[in-house]
Amino acid sequence: MPKRRSKIPLVSVSDFEAAAEAKMSTMAREYLQSGAADEITLRRNRSIYDSLLLKPRVLRDVNHLDTSLTLFGAKLQHPLLLSPAAHQKLFYKDGELAAAAGAAQTQTIYTVSSFSTVSIEEIAASTSHTFWFQLYTPPDRAISGDLIHRAEKCGAKAILLTVDTPVLGTRNREMRINFHLPRGIIRENLRKYGVGLTREAHFSPTGVATTALDASLTWEHVDWVRSQTKLPLLLKGILAPEDAKLALDHGADGVVVSNHGARNLDTTPSTLEALPGVVAAAGGKIPVLLDGGIRRGTDIFKALALGATATLIGRPYVYGLAVSGSAGVARVIEILLSELRAAMALCGSPTLGSIDRSVLWNHLHV
Repeated sequence: MPKRRSKIPLVSVSDFEAAAEAKMSTMAREYLQSGAADEITLRRNRSIYDSLLLKPRVLRDVNHLDTSLTLFGAKLQHPLLLSPAAHQKLFYKDGELAAAAGAAQTQTIYTVSSFSTVSIEEIAASTSHTFWFQLYTPPDRAISGDLIHRAEKCGAKAILLTVDTPVLGTRNREMRINFHLPRGIIRENLRKYGVGLTREAHFSPTGVATTALDASLTWEHVDWVRSQTKLPLLLKGILAPEDAKLALDHGADGVVVSNHGARNLDTTPSTLEALPGVVAAAGGKIPVLLDGGIRRGTDIFKALALGATATLIGRPYVYGLAVSGSAGVARVIEILLSELRAAMALCGSPTLGSIDRSVLWNHLHV
């Protein structure tokens, strides 16, 4: 009898991506992997990491590596968090419950999306580990206020206000597949309000999802959200240094450099390119986090070298979720952290505080 070929282990994020593609429906795959328009920014988010080279250093005593940091008064074991990702039951039957469990297994902060397919109350009841809540703001301000207060009651430790999506981007791949949520899957956090429960593929000329997003938002809305909660408030979707300065002026406790996974406006800079300008504008007064394009622990290392306090991932952990639920999420996180530790050791940087631009062979021209 021929020998049975042994199963090849999944040892990188790209391995999980390939395995996830085989498990996901066409609808789920196109929704997860697509970007805006011609996907120039989607590719750039990734390619800029590859263009930035590291400088190995030797004989630096890296026997003990410390990836811990303090963020908003809490001690974290490592600088990797999970970004909000909508509609996770598209990828795995238990959806956000499994993702939160995988995060807890690895002592990783999980961010619950406003558009989660499991309610924040059920997610909070399922885990004792730290989680944050991401807020989209529909036109009815009372809904936003209630979502904030629900998050507080459930024990969320921060509010992540998405500020870069007044309208939907030009998502051609979603249009081509007529993206919609399958029967039986809804945005559970919005159930009680009876609005924005599903994401139907009706793209208006302006791209406005009228019941779930508000195109009229201004900085005054940030002031209002700030007045609604004493939790740390982070603005997610900052690219321009000017907006980072405004975030400070309006009471934000932190910002997330993000281009929404390159899903909104095409031909913007990658988040890694935008990071140094935002860090300079923040002036050390608030933490600057980054997401977008991270696929290796060396990517996390490069972001930290350019001034990020911590980093977030979206698609990578969803690949893990699609492959094997909470175990897949945990394994993706473990892989990235193992790669981060290897980069720290090989570049002679035993602590996060010792990672700066000196670890880079070349520099971004920003």
